[in-house]
Formats: sequence, structure tokens, C-alpha cells
Amino acid sequence: MKWLVTLCCSLLGGSLFAADFDLAATATNQLGLDLHRKLATGNENLCLSPYSIQTALAMTYGGADEDTRAEMARTLHFPQQGDAIHESFAALQRALEEMAKNTVKIAEASKKSGGPSEPITLAMANRLFGQSGYDFLDSFRSFTKLLYGAAFEPMDFRKNPEKARQGINKWVSEQTRDRIRDLIPANGIDATTRLVLANAIYLKAPWQSEFSDALTKPRPFHVCGAAAVDVPTMNKRSQLRYVKNNGFTALTLPYTGNDLQFVVLVPDAINGLAAMESALTADTLAQCAKMETRDVELYLPKFKFEPPTIALADQLKALGMNSAFDEPAGSANFSRIAPRRPGDYLAISQVFHKTFIAVDEKGTEAAAATAVAMLAMARMQSPPAKPIEVKVDRPFIYAIQHVPSGACLFLGRVTDPR
Repeated sequence: MKWLVTLCCSLLGGSLFAADFDLAATATNQLGLDLHRKLATGNENLCLSPYSIQTALAMTYGGADEDTRAEMARTLHFPQQGDAIHESFAALQRALEEMAKNTVKIAEASKKSGGPSEPITLAMANRLFGQSGYDFLDSFRSFTKLLYGAAFEPMDFRKNPEKARQGINKWVSEQTRDRIRDLIPANGIDATTRLVLANAIYLKAPWQSEFSDALTKPRPFHVCGAAAVDVPTMNKRSQLRYVKNNGFTALTLPYTGNDLQFVVLVPDAINGLAAMESALTADTLAQCAKMETRDVELYLPKFKFEPPTIALADQLKALGMNSAFDEPAGSANFSRIAPRRPGDYLAISQVFHKTFIAVDEKGTEAAAATAVAMLAMARMQSPPAKPIEVKVDRPFIYAIQHVPSGACLFLGRVTDPR
């Protein structure tokens, strides 16, 4: 049998407890970097939602026990004891929801004075799609409902897995404003599937200060760190968080309300992306939420990516999460989800992830999806007199970061913005 967890993300919200979001934020950034390094092996563009992936796997982790639980905790950078990580994710979700609500008030006030009038649109939903009649524990269903807001929807994977796949994909598409379609590919689930844990996220975030369309012009970009070609490049002068680090420049562009920002990390060397990626740490990402502002003249290429679904099982196994995938055979233990019986127990078969991101003069639109299938069996520079000029004209890393927590909701690289 199979248990499939599906997660779709653009940005999340939601906490029921006054817990600390630091545990969730730190784990999100650490796993995001781990997976980024595993996937960024060629010259392709990349977009991940570490927060989406972690939310799906955190729900899954809530059902793990014994060695499987310990192994998942190490891989996902969760505390080994207790359930504080779940309350931390709930706190982070709540902080994100409040952030989006606050931008509605900010936009209304700005509109009255002739300023930007669009708030951040943020939608998130979690859901369990479970085999009708299967012996799921009430305690697990209550846990995911309370901490992750995940309602339970019966499905019949045994009789018609294709219909179930289409139904789950339709739900994901609806939650992400049709930006994530066909998250679970053909044959991604079958008659042995018993559970799909789904998380859907959608984000549309306007800049705090928009770029002028009139200033967007073709400018050189060193595609894949090699020859330069002209690509549509935005330009503006603004007060931005900025630091010149050892080997790269970091800066951020705020979205409406200033609690969400777009992070750009540009290597000094035209072909320096790989070296920067290998040296990047979760602490560096966290520090991007604390940089001081400088007067910056920025040149940033527009880009839009809609990559196909990627499978993350091999990467997660390489990071040390093996028994959850029932390797070696018989080792998976998800007895907190359903009773573990000989010949009938849950294990992850695959983790699917899919994203969408578009960055232009107005702001950013992003979405993502992840599916976990389970088988039953530096110092700042002194400000210069003139603005600091930053030309993002070479492959770079980007992130969408929640400033109060430091959590990166999206993380990726641009090697070719065309």
C-alpha cells in the first residue's frame, strides 16, 4: 500500500499557539539549502519552496515512530524529542497570516494618499486524502486538523487511483489559482496508495515600491556564467538592505508591509554561482533579514519559471532519510498514523514537488507543490556619497523571506532569466 503526501506552496500562514517560530524557520532554511545543493548540479534554473516541503514532511513526521522518527528528525533538522516543532510551524503559519492581513490595512491607507494600493495575497490550505475504510488513527487525524488545519477527505485509491489523482490535482490547482497543475504525475499513485497529505500555498506580493516600466530595458546577462545576452532588466534607485560579503553581494527588496522580502545573492565572479552555493549557510540566509539599508541603484532581470514536477525521494534518502522509504525493507514505522501490521504498514514511496514563480515590475507571484507518497508495506560598508550600483548580470540565488522569522518560503537560482 502507499501513503502519498502532497504539498503545494507559494506562501503559508497559520498558528493556533503562541509558540516560537524559530524552530520551524531554522529547519526550513537548513533543509532548503540541503535540497538546493542536491538539485543544483547543472546549469538549470531552480525554484523550491522549502516551507512547502517542510510542511508536508512535518505532517508526515507527526505520524512516524521509533527509528523512522529519529531518522526523519535528523534529516529535517527537527528536535529529537517532543512535539515543539509542530507548534513552531503553527506559530510561523499564524505570523504569515497576520502579515498578509496587515498589508490589507496598509494598502487601504496608502490608497488614500495616492500610493500603492495592493495588499499581499496569501492563501494556504492543508488536507488529508485517505483511503476510505482504512484504519487511520483518530489521534493522527485530530493532530493534523488542530496544528495544520488539515481536513480529512475519503478517497478510493483501491478502485480508481487515476480518479483520485485527478481529484487531488484539481484541489491543488484550485488552491494555487491554477498555477500548480498536475502536481502528481501519471502513475504517481496507484491502488496501493492509502494516504495523501496535501498542502497548497499561493502568493501574490507587490513590491513596497514598484519598478518603473519605462526603465526596463534589454541589458547584458551572463547566461550560465558564460557569454552575455540581452534580457529585459528592471532598474530603480531605492533604500534597500545591502551588504558586500566575502565573495558575493546580498541585497533585499521589500514587499508591501516590509515583513516579506525578496533576497538576491550575487557572486563577485561571473562564473561564481557554484562556489557561492557551496559556501552558503542557513545562518547567512537568516542574516539577510537583519541587514542595514543603503542607497542602491539596482539592475535586476525579470524572470518567470514554471518547471515540471520533480521527485525528491533520492535527494531525501541521500540526506539520510531512508527508513521512511522502507529501506531496508520492513524498517518504515508510521504507527502513529495507522496500526502497523505484518504485510500492511505505511511507508513513503515518493515525494513530488512543483513550483511557479514570476518576478516583474509590480512584484512577485509564486506557488509550489510537494507530494510524499507512502507505501503500505559580515561587517557593513560605510555608505558612499553616491548610490551603490548593483548589476545582477550573472547567475544568482534568490529567496522569498519572512523577515520576522528569517524563514525562506522560496529558494532558488537564476542561471538564464529568458
